Amino acid sequence: MAERTSTGLLTMMLEPTPAVAMTLPAEVREKLAELELELSEGDITQKGYEKKRGKLLAPYIPQIQGVDPSLQIDNRIQASSQAVLPGSKHNKSRAANTRDERFRSDLHTEAVQAALAKYKERKMPMPSKRRSVLVQSSVEACTPPDTSSASEDEGSLRRQGRLATSTPYQGHGHLAVEHWFNRVIQGSSTSSSASSTSSHPGGRSVTTTNTTAHAALNANAAATALADLMAHTQLGVPVNSRVSSKIQQLLNTLKRPKRPPLREFFVDDFEELLDVQHIDPNQPKPEGQHTSPLEGEPLGVVNNWPPSLPAALQRWGSTQPKSPCLTALDNAGKPVYTLTYGKLWTRSQKLAYTLLNKLSTRNEPLLMPGDRVALVFPNNDPVMFMVAFYGCLLAELVPVPIEVPLTRKDAGSQQIGFLLGSCGVTLALTTDACQKGLPKAQTGEVATFKGWPRLLWFVTDGKHVVKPPKDWHPPIREASNDIAYIEYKTSKEGSTMGITVSHSAMLAHCHALTQACGYTEAETITNVLDFKREAGLWHGVLTSVMNRMHVISIPYSLMKVNPLSWIQKVHTYKARVAVVKSRDMHWSLLAQRDQRDISLSSLRMLIVADGANPWSISSCDAFLNVFQARGLRPEVICPCASSSEAMTVAIRRPPEMGVPPPGKAVLSMGGLSHSVIRVDTEEKLSVLTVQDVGQVMPGALVCVVRVEGTPYLCQTDEVGEICVNSGSTGVAYYGLPGMTKNIFETIPVTSSGIPVSDRPFTRTSLLGFVGPDSLVFVVGKMDGLMVVSGRRHNADDVVATALAVEPMKFVYRGRIAVFSLSVLHDERIVVVAEQRPDASEEDSFQWMSRVLQAIDSIHQVGVYCLALVPANTLPKAPLGGIHISETKQRFLEGALHPCNVLMCPHTCVTNLPKPRQKQPEVGPASMIVGNLVAGKRIAQACGRDVAQLEDNDQARKFLYIQDVLQWRAQATPDHPLFLVLNAKGTVASTASCLQLHKRAERVATALMGRLNTGDHVALVYPPGIDLIATFYGCLYAGCVPVTVRPPHPQNLATTLPTVKMIVEVSKSVCILTTQAIMKLLKSKEAAAAVDTKSWPMVLDTDDLPRKKSPQMYKPPTPEMLAYLDFSVSTTGILAGVKMSHAATSALCRSIKLQCELYPSRQIAICLDPYCGLGFALWCLCSVYSGHQSILVPPLELESNASLWLAAVSQYKVRVTFCSYSVMEMCTKGLGSQTEALRLRNVNLSCVRTCMVVAEERPRIALTQSFSKIFKDLGLSSRAVSTTFGCRVNVAICLQPNRLGKLAEQGTAGPDPTTVYVDMRALRHDRVRLVERGSPHSLPLMESGKILPGVKVIIANTETKGPLGDSHLGEVWVSSPHNATGYYTVYGEEALHADHFNTKLSFGDTQTVWARTGYLGFLRRTDLTDASGERHDALYVVGSLDETLELRGMRYHPIDIETSVIRSHKSIAECAVFTWTNLLVVVVELEGSEQEALDLVALVTNVVLEEHYLIVGVVVVVDPGVIPINSRGEKQRMHLRDGFLADQLDPIYVAYNM
Repeated sequence: MAERTSTGLLTMMLEPTPAVAMTLPAEVREKLAELELELSEGDITQKGYEKKRGKLLAPYIPQIQGVDPSLQIDNRIQASSQAVLPGSKHNKSRAANTRDERFRSDLHTEAVQAALAKYKERKMPMPSKRRSVLVQSSVEACTPPDTSSASEDEGSLRRQGRLATSTPYQGHGHLAVEHWFNRVIQGSSTSSSASSTSSHPGGRSVTTTNTTAHAALNANAAATALADLMAHTQLGVPVNSRVSSKIQQLLNTLKRPKRPPLREFFVDDFEELLDVQHIDPNQPKPEGQHTSPLEGEPLGVVNNWPPSLPAALQRWGSTQPKSPCLTALDNAGKPVYTLTYGKLWTRSQKLAYTLLNKLSTRNEPLLMPGDRVALVFPNNDPVMFMVAFYGCLLAELVPVPIEVPLTRKDAGSQQIGFLLGSCGVTLALTTDACQKGLPKAQTGEVATFKGWPRLLWFVTDGKHVVKPPKDWHPPIREASNDIAYIEYKTSKEGSTMGITVSHSAMLAHCHALTQACGYTEAETITNVLDFKREAGLWHGVLTSVMNRMHVISIPYSLMKVNPLSWIQKVHTYKARVAVVKSRDMHWSLLAQRDQRDISLSSLRMLIVADGANPWSISSCDAFLNVFQARGLRPEVICPCASSSEAMTVAIRRPPEMGVPPPGKAVLSMGGLSHSVIRVDTEEKLSVLTVQDVGQVMPGALVCVVRVEGTPYLCQTDEVGEICVNSGSTGVAYYGLPGMTKNIFETIPVTSSGIPVSDRPFTRTSLLGFVGPDSLVFVVGKMDGLMVVSGRRHNADDVVATALAVEPMKFVYRGRIAVFSLSVLHDERIVVVAEQRPDASEEDSFQWMSRVLQAIDSIHQVGVYCLALVPANTLPKAPLGGIHISETKQRFLEGALHPCNVLMCPHTCVTNLPKPRQKQPEVGPASMIVGNLVAGKRIAQACGRDVAQLEDNDQARKFLYIQDVLQWRAQATPDHPLFLVLNAKGTVASTASCLQLHKRAERVATALMGRLNTGDHVALVYPPGIDLIATFYGCLYAGCVPVTVRPPHPQNLATTLPTVKMIVEVSKSVCILTTQAIMKLLKSKEAAAAVDTKSWPMVLDTDDLPRKKSPQMYKPPTPEMLAYLDFSVSTTGILAGVKMSHAATSALCRSIKLQCELYPSRQIAICLDPYCGLGFALWCLCSVYSGHQSILVPPLELESNASLWLAAVSQYKVRVTFCSYSVMEMCTKGLGSQTEALRLRNVNLSCVRTCMVVAEERPRIALTQSFSKIFKDLGLSSRAVSTTFGCRVNVAICLQPNRLGKLAEQGTAGPDPTTVYVDMRALRHDRVRLVERGSPHSLPLMESGKILPGVKVIIANTETKGPLGDSHLGEVWVSSPHNATGYYTVYGEEALHADHFNTKLSFGDTQTVWARTGYLGFLRRTDLTDASGERHDALYVVGSLDETLELRGMRYHPIDIETSVIRSHKSIAECAVFTWTNLLVVVVELEGSEQEALDLVALVTNVVLEEHYLIVGVVVVVDPGVIPINSRGEKQRMHLRDGFLADQLDPIYVAYNM
């Protein structure tokens, strides 16, 4: 129910019973009303209010012992409703002094309370926030906002209870209408008696009404939720885990039955999205007759009516020069200056003459008639504005009045600049004082504002204007269709348009207003509105001059200081008319207790300019309630409806015109959401009460048309947009012909398609209908219209409901913005409010959850996001209110900095694609014909055949890699194999073939006495020659080496346990290491992390004696185990694989052939040497192929980022290897230093191939930015390529650019290719190629060229059958250098038994394959490889273990993370994982903690939009929290464990509802 009331929230505990209330003396009732208003505006605390109120009522309240206060409330409601019913039927005309009980203002609050009472207590997880975020950092945030900032269209007054019509409509042939209005009267006693919840905050709900099936949120329990959270344990969640219990709660909330889901908005069929919006067959449809246009009374003929406005000014200026025209007031309310008609005439003439004749550039006059001129005048200087406005009219210039720009960054200021630019404005008129206050540039001139054209500023004060010569007279012409002035208007999206008003329209509008308002010559009128635009301009500047009226202009700044000022001026000047807004009436109620001796009896008309606003009715009623005692007659309140385009549309006439009495309508919100006018009999809560805005303007033709599509006339019980045809509307949007045609030239048609008139109509952007007695009713504006799932909601109504929920304690009334955003093909409602500085976390959160319930219950619509921002931080419009479009813009940019956020995507997103049901894939019974499966090529490919590749490879003669080393030590003893660089870029150590052999021998000698053959030995060394030498020493001694990354001295707690684990799991009997590390392993610090006593034997190899080495160990067969390769996967599984001697040699030979490595080559390696391909390149390949390796330990790059690239340049390296983390260090650390590197002669043009070693999908964005940044240093754009390896086979793909000998033989391989695939298809394991840049496209780069001797096939993960090449499946590999099996898999042994020897379920069932655990696909490209065959490219998409199965679809975390990182500039890194089917998104915030809450909505939006997933939890953490392994891969499972164990110390955790 959406009428909000004026008199604050009642604390029902102290509510006097109805009988008592009736007997209270008038002054006590008045004082109570004041108190309530004070409370509602926050001028008094709840405590103070209760105390004062208690004192007032004490003498009158009979003490009732032991009665539940809430029951008293019930009695009150029933009593009042019974009291009302009989009277209301007969109460035909408005009695002067009786007030209808039903207009009691607390009714709306009751309705909201009743709605909330329907919800049982429900626990909702409260977001957790780091303490520092709670402390607002800005100083101004703690200052209470001035109450002035109540919004322009003051949402202030809580919309009033269901006001029934006090004048039942009499039938005028509108049978249906009369029927529903009669039902209104009977059906609207008061809000249902369900409102037995007391509305004070601590009150628990007394009712046990059944919970409705809405997914609503917890009411009062949120405050206690935190305490309960700790204790909750469900589904085996540990009790102490705060995070998991919150998630559990969230799950419990989500399990509740939702509102029956809307039919699918679209079906995400993998082929395309089908928009299938099904209309609910039961929704109300209009049933009335078709309307016809409504004519206002004809414009009367007035004797002696001036032919134009300047003519009127000339007449009064010369015949009545002493007559007062305008009185300006200062901030104390004292009259500072009265402008007479004589002065206005002479000063305007002077200005007109000066503008036309005294401003010139290069002897050309600066201005010509018809030019546009900006008027920049402050709101407290109406005199100078009026002179400037009429000066322009006399000079035939077009004034464009705008706001004074206060700072360079005013909300909407840039748009004003665009308007001035498009109007071709070059000159701005202003006052001396205003010009001095404008921001200045260094030169002392007025600064150019962002987006503004260059302006010349001209000060219009007396000393700058010249008296015209005697013979000069301004041209006074008849009103023509030329432009008179341009009024600006800001659209819903925030863009600013200029509405052009012609001279004839300006004159006709003055005529119509004069007739409608009954203006007479020399009347006094008080104007509180902005005189630069809309009603303030029309009444206070234009029509007033036509009728020689005297305007008392009340500036906004005075209203802020003294809200009663306008009433005092009405009293002082005996004003006959006052022009105000609801806000001004509301403010004056708050202050009226100071004044006893004022009278409003002189008023014949109180024009309420925003009377079309649904909440103006409560302001009017409350105002009348209080001021009737001061001479205000009820019938003088005249609401009117207007819009910038159509000017005044309708106005209630003053009583002397003999018009029908005013009407009120009580409408069903549900009906209105379908644009139908209905009275809701069942659901008493959701009704909207509106008052009429009087009759159509004289001389106008009005009709109501459908909002969308063809402008068909509406039926009598249908809401549509009001359109006007008259001579007094705006003409066009300046410079926007297309929009002008839509708005100013609409041709309404009847249901049969016949135009209603040959003249065009102007759309007013007001939504409403025409009731009986031809009264116009407005229920909302196009700007505030939000269409959610086909139903219409009005932003103002939602604001009103939010305000009725215990509003005063937590938020400022009138500081609430409601708007909608389009997310996933539908509008989503966002509510933003300013929170009071003293509101506690729990209270605010509780208020938020109650607001969500109230809106859900009353409007039947879910709120997508509710955000609270610190006081005074929302962007303001020029006169107070909130700048909605700017607020929306900031929300979308993540610049709103809320202090509390509640997102409810689960509740309101009902149009997700259907979850996918898995289709059975091709079964073994399918026919296989050659290489086709169901019409597709089988996805398989292989590298070159190793056997056929004849090369002069000496090393092939040897079965064992250690034999190759011995042979090289004899054949080429001094050939340098290794060169290790330190952080300074100097050579730290080198090793030739013989040196390496000798060092290995010494290690073997030390081991042979102590260990047995086949023993496992852990090598714990920093990257360097020691590691390589001890590796060969172990092979010489017949031991099995296991390379282990040494612990980090600064981070023993996390790195040492991994060392210990590998040593234990690999069953190592001995650790070889350096003296320094040996000390570290046995140190006190180490003892804190692990049990140091249980280390096996530790030997340091720093000073081994030179003994004669015994006989080398010869393995009996190449199938023997050579070494173990241990690595921790990204999913946190520690797995060691066994490499045989045969596989080791095959691996080296394959890499040698692929990369063309031979002794004269040099390659640079910047990789970790402990596992995978990094280990093979460091320790094995140089020995096998004889090339020289320049080794750059990645750790050294942390102190010298340019180390690797400088080495590549210095040694003119053609082939280099690095990891993604190295590449990232270079792009981030050196991106801005390429110039400095060039001066140091770093030149990368020598590089033919730079290969990134990884076990993941190639990171295109990173490789591209690396290529782009270092292009300046000569790096070829084709140089960077990728590799792929995994646990079962460390080198499946490598992509060298073919150069050297093989290139000359014409065997150049193709460049790596990039394809774009449809991300939606990928979720269904299908591969569909799309064009670059198409929606949902995902770029994938080929993972490198398949190595010689390697065969690859794509298999279905479940059926193990071969797949076609349009399917995503698991990459299986068969090759002589596959590992022979897991030595151990720590944690999941059973799962991995078939990883190394598995066979296809059909097709080629003989070959033994190893499963890589990675998903990918093969594509035959148009490129040919060396053999002339078409090249098959392998694309790796991601690890199978990492994928997220959500809604039956398969998601790759990296895709979601990429979207999230793009969503806000402050997100440095992101990782996602699932927990009990909830998607958890962790983002690292690079920026101030104030931005943390901005990210919640942006992250939720982007994941919904791009992935059709609802984020369950958003966790904002500090940079560096997401763990990353040495290969630069995210450890998502570690992160997940840390999150669930509550170890992340997050800045903010948001649980989306």
